[in-house]
Amino acid sequence: MQKQYIDIINKYKTYLRLEKALAGNSINAYLTDLDKLLNYLESERKDYKSISYPDLQHFVASLRDLGIHPRSQARIISGIKSFYRFLVLDDYITADPTELLESPKIGMKLPEVLTVAEINKILDSIDLSKAEGQRNRAILEVLYSCGLRVSELTSLRYSDVYFEEAFIRVEGKGSKQRLVPISDTAIREIKKYLYDRNQISVKKGFEDILFLSRRGTALSRIMVFHVIKQQTELAGVKKNVSPHTFRHSFATHLLEGGANLRAIQEMLGHENIVTTEIYTHIDREFLRREILGHHPRSKNRNK
Repeated sequence: MQKQYIDIINKYKTYLRLEKALAGNSINAYLTDLDKLLNYLESERKDYKSISYPDLQHFVASLRDLGIHPRSQARIISGIKSFYRFLVLDDYITADPTELLESPKIGMKLPEVLTVAEINKILDSIDLSKAEGQRNRAILEVLYSCGLRVSELTSLRYSDVYFEEAFIRVEGKGSKQRLVPISDTAIREIKKYLYDRNQISVKKGFEDILFLSRRGTALSRIMVFHVIKQQTELAGVKKNVSPHTFRHSFATHLLEGGANLRAIQEMLGHENIVTTEIYTHIDREFLRREILGHHPRSKNRNK
């Protein structure tokens, strides 16, 4: 526990013992969970009195990134809420930043993971003779090859695809940008799609959007969901598949293939987590080697 927090922690212990009538083991559990937040704040150079709701959301995201079970996440959040109620009661702060903080749902299933064979079946089920066929194939290849969120895919711009360098620039949550390596297979499918895209009458304001609807506007998230559901059914894949399934499969296959976990988190656009010594800045060429060296779509890259 950090020295600068000793006084406030001692007062909080007294509060838990006298006001909450908690036993010693329960008090220790509360303090252990609170210590996770204090360590996080120290790594982010933030003060516990001025922490904001977005800061707390980032902290909760870091718990998920660390693989902490939802039940444990809920316990930690409960302890943090208790600490901030104490701070308000004792006039250390005037407003409780944890009021809107929600605990994760317990017992949530992990997302489905598609095998490489299932992904190939879904891609092969696309009818390329149809007007949107090549577009849909390019979309699925980009989802799987780059692990994008569906919102990142629908807002992807043509000018953000660097064909020669084999990178795409992605704008993620909070308008934060990141560079993501893209496989040769996905690049090839995009280039094939560009011929069809050039035949579309593009509406004003959507000239740079990569994946367009037949009306010349950006695709909606619902349209992407529909494409995936339709192709999954046609492929005979008996799983509940969504755009996030492709993102989760991307990360899982890279991890199974031996890719560095830091590189995967960088590619997914996750927030920095507590262990800052491990989650340090990663060289772009290192990222490129890690992703393209372990992704199933790039296995034969150098053969």
